[in-house]
Amino acid sequence: MMYGLFVIFGVLLWSSISKTFFLPSLWTLEIAQFAMVAYYILGGPFSLQIGANVRMDLFYGGWTDRKKAWFDAFSILLLIFYLGVLLYGAIDSTTYSLQYNERSPTAWRPLLWPIKIIMCVGIFLMLLQAISEFFKDIAKLKGKEI
Repeated sequence: MMYGLFVIFGVLLWSSISKTFFLPSLWTLEIAQFAMVAYYILGGPFSLQIGANVRMDLFYGGWTDRKKAWFDAFSILLLIFYLGVLLYGAIDSTTYSLQYNERSPTAWRPLLWPIKIIMCVGIFLMLLQAISEFFKDIAKLKGKEI
């Protein structure tokens, strides 16, 4: 997904060029938004996997590894719950979008189901990675490093 930034840059560059020299394009803003959603949603699980997620180190940095593992396991459980609810809603919304051929209410009126499917996949991957991180924290609490 790191190359998705080039897609976003290209769309926004075309948007600027078309507004300056031609008629403004109707599709550029929404395509840029859809590309940004895909970039963040699909990049999130990878950033969690490599540990690039943001933590508040005010207290966390001074804790022992065991205390960090307890805190991480607890917070990952909250994340898993949140992602489960989010996935449930996303699947429901995607089903509706597919069933009724939902379109955006803008002048361009693109179909919304492709981006909603991407969101479902990204949320599902994030949920899988969160479950993996939970088991890593449990193993760390037991003294086994995965």
